Amino acid sequence: MGVSPQAQQFAEFLASTNAKISTPDLDLAIVRDLADGHHKASTEPEGVTYAEVDAGGVPALWVIPEGAEPDKALLHFHFGGSVVASMHSDRKAAGHIAKAAGARSLVVDFRLAPEHPYPAQLDDAETAYRWLLSQGYEPRNIGSTGHSIGGTLAVMLPLRLLVKGEATPGAVVSISPWTDLTIRNPSVDANEDTDKMLSRATLELFRSAWLQDPGLDFADPKISLDKADLTGLPPTQVHYGEYETLADDGARLARRLADFKITTEVHPMPEGQHSFILGAGRVPEVDQAIQQMGHWLRTHLGH
Repeated sequence: MGVSPQAQQFAEFLASTNAKISTPDLDLAIVRDLADGHHKASTEPEGVTYAEVDAGGVPALWVIPEGAEPDKALLHFHFGGSVVASMHSDRKAAGHIAKAAGARSLVVDFRLAPEHPYPAQLDDAETAYRWLLSQGYEPRNIGSTGHSIGGTLAVMLPLRLLVKGEATPGAVVSISPWTDLTIRNPSVDANEDTDKMLSRATLELFRSAWLQDPGLDFADPKISLDKADLTGLPPTQVHYGEYETLADDGARLARRLADFKITTEVHPMPEGQHSFILGAGRVPEVDQAIQQMGHWLRTHLGH
């Protein structure tokens, strides 16, 4: 059983985009424009409307499927290593997930590094969450979702709230998360040829832009979920592609969630790429994974 032709086309799309982005000496503004083009890999989800909002000072995009439950919301964080991508690059993929979950999704346009290093992205995530609460959503009815660094933020947010003794979102879906900021997992080098988006060099570039405080240890539990105390996290579903450099990051997070007795499910996608949800609506394997995400969120939100 090989992967679908659509999955192969998606990998080729990522490779061609990555080749453009990797042109030497490109201005960061141009790299960001190219990264926003990743939305072209997803189809426009039918029956979804959009509304730009100010979420307590953080720009965000409501993704609103027809017939969405009025009292439930997802809080979605985009990919891009904290350096590139935006609410626009994730709009369509977030729409497919929102449809599967039967809930609207707030796609957060968090600030980017290097202009805004850690913890600006997590601060914006928390601000957007508090804005949702101010709009009348109850914590247990909010799902925290995201991919790549967004998949990291989707877990970091409830961990930060737990430290403050506050109610967390009711469920998490973390896709292709970056959980080891020391970048020591074997899959980083083992999957260098199969991952069409990320490489060790890209991860190191993102890390230097994001974590600028010289006093910050890359193994600090605040930034490496690999080392974090996961006690008290809500039900958390983890997805990753077996072909991605961060495959071990996803697998290790899933194992640690189980060790901490968190309600969890893990879905490794055979030959799956990093941030595979960008293939939403076009790649059958991706659409199947999105149905699993939707089922998880429908099952666990509101309890």
